[in-house]
Amino acid sequence: MRLTSKGRYAVRAMLDLTFHSNGNPVRLQEISTRQSISLHYLEQLFRKLRTGKVVKSVRGPGGGYVLSRSMDEISMKDVLDCVGENINPARDILGIPSSGIEIMKDEAGNEINAVVDTREFNLTKSYFENLGTIMQDYLATTTLGDLMRKSKGAEAFNNDVAVNTSAIRTNVGEVNQ
Repeated sequence: MRLTSKGRYAVRAMLDLTFHSNGNPVRLQEISTRQSISLHYLEQLFRKLRTGKVVKSVRGPGGGYVLSRSMDEISMKDVLDCVGENINPARDILGIPSSGIEIMKDEAGNEINAVVDTREFNLTKSYFENLGTIMQDYLATTTLGDLMRKSKGAEAFNNDVAVNTSAIRTNVGEVNQ
């Protein structure tokens, strides 16, 4: 359950593109300079983002990248999926005994696929599957537009009071267990 630098950089680059585009193409070199992300790495990310249809490339003088859809139609889940991020906390829960546990063998000496199937294992798996569902829903319902508006509201509010930029949504929701 770890968001790698690939996912964080992709989201930062997409936000940079959203903030600085105004409908015009933005060059990767500009994003690289502003965000201190390697140009080579951005090229790799934007190749995936273009394949995932969240950005379009514009060739020629004044070329660069633009959003392929409205900022309100591109979710954080779209961006992370394009670059191959999988932050589902239950994806590795298979019920296979941990290392150090002796592998079971049948009467002929053949290894048996041992599976943990205890109440504790099933409760843990269910809990993390629900957490994954909440995370995926949150990512799917937060768009580039949401973050852009949050930032603009924070700029206006920042003149008077400290801003809590960590809370994009106040109510994440709940999934029944």
